[in-house]
Amino acid sequence: MPVAHRPPVKELLGENQANENRVEIRMKTVAIVYFSSAGHTQQLAHLIAEGVRSVPQTTAVLWRIDSADMHSGRWKNDEITAGLSRADAIVFGTPTYMGGMAAQFKAFIDACSGIWFEQMWRNKLAAGFTHSQGLSGDKLNTLEGLMINAMQHGMVWLSLGLRPEGSSPSHINRLGSYVGLMAQSEADQVQLHEGDRQTARLLGQRVADAAQRWQRT
Repeated sequence: MPVAHRPPVKELLGENQANENRVEIRMKTVAIVYFSSAGHTQQLAHLIAEGVRSVPQTTAVLWRIDSADMHSGRWKNDEITAGLSRADAIVFGTPTYMGGMAAQFKAFIDACSGIWFEQMWRNKLAAGFTHSQGLSGDKLNTLEGLMINAMQHGMVWLSLGLRPEGSSPSHINRLGSYVGLMAQSEADQVQLHEGDRQTARLLGQRVADAAQRWQRT
């Protein structure tokens, strides 16, 4: 599925029926930035976007980290970093490889050090998700890395906020994660388990709900 680069957010004006004054209603934007190789993390990203868009006055923008933006071991894409800086919340996603985040995603994180220096993402909301073939695969290490990066930027981290329903493939939060979203599938499995799919949608809704309430200073 191709990544949709949505147009800039527009401001909508509504009318206060009590006093007929015009009231500004600003659409909140949740950016989902991710790297995906086999396609499972990309599926999660699109499902999170579905959850975001189910909340009124909230839109989702998907940004995929591409190896084509790597040059001499460094990542650079000004369009993506500018889009992330415009968003009200950022959800970070990467596969877990060898107990940590993918090298391509780490290169993106390192490339944002200038944003960190200026604290341009300070007080933005943040959340994270990851996927691996193993039931554990040390995915917690990946989520903690994403969370620490967000903390260094001065962001406000949102947990998954879901109790595990159980451990079967159809259950929500079946891997019992709280820091962020964990998903798992076999190497030859194309579609994610239904429980992981629903958990991703619910994470998107949670981030969107929080963005609607959050007043960044």
